[in-house]
Amino acid sequence: MKRGIQLPLQTGDLIVGFMVWVILSSLLPFIKQDIAIPTEQLALVTAIPVVLGSVLRVPLGYLTNLLGARTVFLASFACLLAPVWFISEATTYEALLVGGVFLGFGGAVFSVGVTSLPKYYPRERHGFVNGVYGFGNMGTALTTWLAPLAAIAVGWRGAVKLYLVLLAAAIVVNLVLGDRGEPRVKTPIVAQVKAVWRDARLWSLSLFYFVTFGAFVALTVYLPNFLTSHYTLDNVTAGALTSAFIIIAATVRVLGGWLADRHDCFRLLAIVFAALAAGAVVLAVAPGLPVYLAGIYLISVACGIGNGAVFKLVPTYFMDQAGPVNGLVSLWGGLGGFFPPLVLSASMAAFGTNAPGLAAFAALALACLAVVAGMKGKA
Repeated sequence: MKRGIQLPLQTGDLIVGFMVWVILSSLLPFIKQDIAIPTEQLALVTAIPVVLGSVLRVPLGYLTNLLGARTVFLASFACLLAPVWFISEATTYEALLVGGVFLGFGGAVFSVGVTSLPKYYPRERHGFVNGVYGFGNMGTALTTWLAPLAAIAVGWRGAVKLYLVLLAAAIVVNLVLGDRGEPRVKTPIVAQVKAVWRDARLWSLSLFYFVTFGAFVALTVYLPNFLTSHYTLDNVTAGALTSAFIIIAATVRVLGGWLADRHDCFRLLAIVFAALAAGAVVLAVAPGLPVYLAGIYLISVACGIGNGAVFKLVPTYFMDQAGPVNGLVSLWGGLGGFFPPLVLSASMAAFGTNAPGLAAFAALALACLAVVAGMKGKA
């Protein structure tokens, strides 16, 4: 029974983790009315949770093989209780940064499910299974939509405290339904890393996820504040439009995994990176809001399909080292979400436009397209 429920359980765990991960970016329009944050540091406040959320993915992937997903999810949710409370009581910009760093546990749990769930399914279903698990990205949509509504009702501090209840509920559910008998992999992490770190496929997949998941995370944390400041939308509308971006990416990720099980992953990825480059060009010309949103949602679809395809290829190539490889690839995906908001903000400050930063992103997507072509030629 517990083995059969692991996919919905761990997908729910990812939803919870990602809901907590983006608290700051979702509530920033409210927080900055109460706490003085230097304008040039706004992007850092939203991006800082990505740092620990990326770095921790490698050890959490390894620990999942060693201890099981139940233990790692429980420990991660317990570790989130203190920073969530700390942020709800913060009165300074520096306190937000400190609390934000430790929100990274919420994003780091991604590597738990992608390491654990393939153990329960045959190889030909791994793309779909990881796609369904990746639907847990929906957690960021729930927070960007619901947190502003909660902040209007009970204040942003009260809204943050509601996440303590959510985490407590997740801890109880995992205690009851988590699989104590999950198969373990006890090969030392150093030996597993040594077996793969010279493999060019590892670094190619890391690059692909740096771009596809990085763009997803970057726009998730960047859009609420950008839409309110640049297009003068109200906080709830900006949150709803950002939620739509996330919902599309999360839903299409399932489709991406399903397609990757049935079709050529490299062809899918080539389409993805061409679409990402095109979307960046649309955003760079900085049109009115409707065309801007069209570019955003094109990027959303491309990110979802790309994320699903990448995590079909990971267990295909590295099943015996799934823990650390999932951690490394998802680490680079997380880091991919850290840099773009800073680059876009710096571009706006230096040139008065996001165009140079978006041009750099388009060039990176085209570089990935070239790498995909090289991998397909060797396949």
